[in-house]
Amino acid sequence: MQRVVITGMGALTPIGNNVTDYWQSLINGVSGAGPITKFDASKFKTRFACELKNFNALDYLDKNETRRYDVFAQYSLIAADEAVKHSGIDFTKMDLNRVGVIWGSGNGGSTTFQHEVMEYAKGDGTPRFNPFFIPKIIVNMASGLISIRYGLRGINFTTVTACASSNTAIIEAFNYIRWGKADMFIAGGSEAPLNDSSVAGFSASKALSGYNENPSIASRPFDVNRDGFVIGEGAGALVLESLESAQKRNATIYGEVVGGGMAADAYHMTGTHPEGLGAVLGMTEALKEANLQPADIDYLNAHATSTTLGDKSELIAVERVFGANPKNLNISATKSMTGHLLGGAGAIEAIAAIKAMNESIIPPTINTVDVEPEFAGKFDLTLGKAVHKTVNHAMSNTFGFGGHIATAIFKKWEA
Repeated sequence: MQRVVITGMGALTPIGNNVTDYWQSLINGVSGAGPITKFDASKFKTRFACELKNFNALDYLDKNETRRYDVFAQYSLIAADEAVKHSGIDFTKMDLNRVGVIWGSGNGGSTTFQHEVMEYAKGDGTPRFNPFFIPKIIVNMASGLISIRYGLRGINFTTVTACASSNTAIIEAFNYIRWGKADMFIAGGSEAPLNDSSVAGFSASKALSGYNENPSIASRPFDVNRDGFVIGEGAGALVLESLESAQKRNATIYGEVVGGGMAADAYHMTGTHPEGLGAVLGMTEALKEANLQPADIDYLNAHATSTTLGDKSELIAVERVFGANPKNLNISATKSMTGHLLGGAGAIEAIAAIKAMNESIIPPTINTVDVEPEFAGKFDLTLGKAVHKTVNHAMSNTFGFGGHIATAIFKKWEA
């Protein structure tokens, strides 16, 4: 089996439009939440979100690309471009038949779909749809566009496991490289759900926070007063490649992927299992594949969206895997700052885990004041401030509607 390393990262998030700015905001506890500006949300129960800041797609893409590609695909290209540049890849020196793309998204081109259907509804019934309508809405278009941009002819597909999508993409890329099916992948995920229909839909399912009075503190994982997640947008990309490939091109290595566990709750359409059965299996399988014990994990980036039942079931699962009061484990919920990027969440949280290993800093959980009494004192949730700590192994959890579970484990790189 090939060893799989990370040689590049790209991030487009509500708290930073590149990896450097994103990381600085994370360790400084910056909230990305604020009033929605992308559409008129005045009549909605939830009127805030985690939007990108100071962002203009034309700073990255040409006019034709912004016209032909849905926003989620635009985000994917921008994050992938940063990751490719960060990795120092010269594709002219690589066998492009062995370089692929695996990309995750939960909703794909939902903004395009909403716009085109609403425009049709205004008319006389004659179907006048944009000729790019279908290519813009299909979820696999992001992976296709990334491959087209760089001429990558290797394995190419999209993972759709709701909020576990980009973690699933990373694990799939890890597996294909291990099995010798490819030398390199651009893997990650993107989401652009800040439109009327997505916000209204999540709000109707009682998933979103309604704390309009002070959006910056609305995402408060593990807190007794949490009332739902804060929806966000953006993308994260990682370059994964075989150790042999990385060494051959003298690449800088930022970490190693050592385990991936995927499972299902098999319980409910939108709710996690109250005893965390799927989460336990995902974490256990990832540990088994990495040949690690729970005590070897120094940092857990929790799924922790700030929903009433979801956060509780995750901590129940963590206690079943790690025990109560694990001595060496720091947990943090970076969604308290970024909001929930849905299909893009796993990728930006993988980047947070990798940066934690490289910088020996655990990003904090912000906004959480009163931890659920059942768990108070049982875990170090890294509340309020970042913590300096050596991180040799980091775990990242993601859970998606439909019961999808994906857990990845990363190892600090030491040459």
